Amino acid sequence: MVFVRRKPCIFIFGIFHEQRGKKIHDEHMFIVTHQVYELWLSRLYGRLDSVRKVFIHNHVRDERNMLKGFAVLETMTALDFFDFREYLSSASGFQSLQFHLLENKIGVSENLRVPYNRCHYRDNFHGQESEALLRSEQDPTLLQLVEQWLERTPGLEKDGFNFWGKLQANIEKGFKLEKHKLEKMPDCETKQDMLANLKKQTEMFTSLFDSKRHDHLLSKGDRRLSYAALQGALMIYFYREEPRFQVPFQFLTYLMEIDVLMTKWRYNHVCMVHRMIGSKAGTGGSSGYHYLRSTVSDRYKVFVDLFNLATFLVPRAWIPRLNPSVYKFPYTAECSDSSYSSCGSCSSEDD
Repeated sequence: MVFVRRKPCIFIFGIFHEQRGKKIHDEHMFIVTHQVYELWLSRLYGRLDSVRKVFIHNHVRDERNMLKGFAVLETMTALDFFDFREYLSSASGFQSLQFHLLENKIGVSENLRVPYNRCHYRDNFHGQESEALLRSEQDPTLLQLVEQWLERTPGLEKDGFNFWGKLQANIEKGFKLEKHKLEKMPDCETKQDMLANLKKQTEMFTSLFDSKRHDHLLSKGDRRLSYAALQGALMIYFYREEPRFQVPFQFLTYLMEIDVLMTKWRYNHVCMVHRMIGSKAGTGGSSGYHYLRSTVSDRYKVFVDLFNLATFLVPRAWIPRLNPSVYKFPYTAECSDSSYSSCGSCSSEDD
């Protein structure tokens, strides 16, 4: 079994309190809930390793159970928590090794983490725990593996279907036609607003097709996927209704759900801490609520690029038509491997 990390004495607080003439039932509930969190984290950790190995298409449902834990903790009032908070000493949820290992396995960027007490998060761990975190930072993350998979999306080849080149040509042509139509309209305020909006849209898509602009955003942490991987993700997004891309699209949707559930968990934690201790410092020495609030942002979203794909929606008429070489093939779900290339070999063997 997996228990709350780093503070074994937390399990005998109840005994200490009874010896002092105190018996605080909410403390036991608090401890058990955090133990359950650690159990769910261990399950998520194992499931994530399976995803990293074979890219299974089932989504990680256990995070939903972690969210439900807050409903139990929220039955405790701030006064109830205050009765035993002093006995927590310096124990903190930040000391959960498994939570940080999970973050690293998914792909939370070390450069984007909010400093904890002005220190690197690994400085709070020692010995084998610190070594385990270091190894997890060096292992391929789910984000990196997904990036490599997206870069192999069939149809991106310039000497093949050339999706990116055709899409750019279609979008440029589409915007020119839209501008031509608007310029024929009688002069009015609405016309000027529409032209201004069209200009913004054109500039946004111009930057999308600028690889140097992408690299700049990548260096700032505003984008996480390589330029080729972003192209693959957008291709899957546009052709999600085609048989070849249905399962890949579901997979990308599940990746976004991981971020959604992690963000909800962080937000629920922030709200609960704010209600329990207000603006006091956290038990681990952090700024408490203010530190936790800073973690509920896009900097902790691993697959933020997938969320931003909707920014680049265009009329269906602008999307290049798939040719037979890309369109006709067996479902990826029929192949055990997640890579597109292996699915191609799988179909040839079946033939």
